Amino acid sequence: MTYQALRQPRLADVITERLEAMILEGSLKPGQRLPPERELAERFGVSRPSLREAIQKLAARGLLSSRQGGGTFVTQELNSGYSDPLLDMLSRHQEFHLDLLEFRDAMEGLSAYYAALRSTPADKAMLIKRYEELEASFAGRDPELEAGADAAFHLAIAEAAHNVLLLHTIRGIFHLLERSIVDNLAHLFEKPQSRPLLMKQHRALLDAILEGRAEDARARSHEHLVFVEEGLLEMERAETRAQRALRRAQALPEQEP
Repeated sequence: MTYQALRQPRLADVITERLEAMILEGSLKPGQRLPPERELAERFGVSRPSLREAIQKLAARGLLSSRQGGGTFVTQELNSGYSDPLLDMLSRHQEFHLDLLEFRDAMEGLSAYYAALRSTPADKAMLIKRYEELEASFAGRDPELEAGADAAFHLAIAEAAHNVLLLHTIRGIFHLLERSIVDNLAHLFEKPQSRPLLMKQHRALLDAILEGRAEDARARSHEHLVFVEEGLLEMERAETRAQRALRRAQALPEQEP
């Protein structure tokens, strides 16, 4: 029997695959600057020409970009799984916010489930950090700041799930998610009890993940998003009633026969 000779992979190809894996798993994030070439070569234990060849391959694939005198960066556009025009359109149309909440319910429920099963000590430390930042932002009562901290907390859960498709899907709508949360909070915070309820929900979600209760984590994520959705639906119904009453008040008087 004849055996085909095994081909040794080229070192540059191995480095390319490793860097791609780091981008996929979120170790290298969109917009992040790579360490200097000399330092990166030492970390990988490879020659600088092999590393340079790998970087050139990733740049040709649109994953890395170089700036004159500024180093090499992970392409910022990887942060948007959906095109900017689509994001702009969705953010301008309030009627699609419930669609986004339903999408979040599906994706974030899965993220919470897997984060409870797979999160590492480093992941858990980051989740606690993001929760504490969220808690601090709620105390400041700045909707923009709160929305950013809220979105970052949910993104940290996606990172802790260790599923690259979930992570990049949620990361792709991060800016839309942030804009939606600003609008959601503005409406929910019209009720004084909403803030403590939202923090209680986030705390229950965090605890379920930290304690490895996967099904409970998914349930707590669903409970949180249902609360937000019900608040928006109630607001829409109130606006509809107000508009109906306004139309009646502005109606022309009936003409006598």
